[in-house]
Amino acid sequence: MTVLSSLFGTKVLGFFLMFFAGGLDLSLYGIAKSLSIPGWVVIITLLLMTIYIIAIGIERYMTYNKAKAESRQYAPKVAQALKGNNIDEAINISDRHKNSHLAMVVSSGLKEFAAHQGNSDISGEEMEASKRATARAMAIKTAELKRGLSGLATVGSTAPFVGLFGTVIGIIGAFAKLSEDGGAGGIGQVGGSIAEALITTAFGIAVAVPAVWLFNYFTNKVTSFGIEMENSASELIDYFIKQKSKQLKG
Repeated sequence: MTVLSSLFGTKVLGFFLMFFAGGLDLSLYGIAKSLSIPGWVVIITLLLMTIYIIAIGIERYMTYNKAKAESRQYAPKVAQALKGNNIDEAINISDRHKNSHLAMVVSSGLKEFAAHQGNSDISGEEMEASKRATARAMAIKTAELKRGLSGLATVGSTAPFVGLFGTVIGIIGAFAKLSEDGGAGGIGQVGGSIAEALITTAFGIAVAVPAVWLFNYFTNKVTSFGIEMENSASELIDYFIKQKSKQLKG
């Protein structure tokens, strides 16, 4: 085992000594200059993916922060209005908090409830209509909250393969240059192609990792918002049931 390790270490050290001794320019400009057209296509594709990740990350972060902040302001206000049985005021409060995920769900249920408020009693069918209204609102809001997340998942899963495509192109280029010289070319002849292969691979991984992190982070956020909407819808239905009981007793 020691002999194999020693031989392996010698080979790796020799490779890097050949790499630098071959006069290869490993600066950013030198690497960019040595990239082939397919290599540039891969790099530009990964750059576009990076821009998409940054744009979606900033937009979703701001959207979720607004939803959280407005919901914190909205919840006590609408609770106070409902405690006073002021349905119209609760609807107006909901309409003023457009960015709140809770407001959209509660507003849908309240508007359906208010439509039947003039009846002498609230039937079971009308209660079910309110439930369906909140369910539709939750589905719509959840879809809005998930917007852009599928793109992050796509980038996270495909970016390494885009980088791997660049790796394959670089290795093919290295072998092509070796064949042109009859296999007698040094590391300087193929160094640019090898550098291209390694850079595209590293770039692909560097793009994929934050995309996966952001996707998981935002997915957890959407799950939390979904739980909050379900709880709010459940509390609203409980409020409707209490109102129905009051009407029946009255």
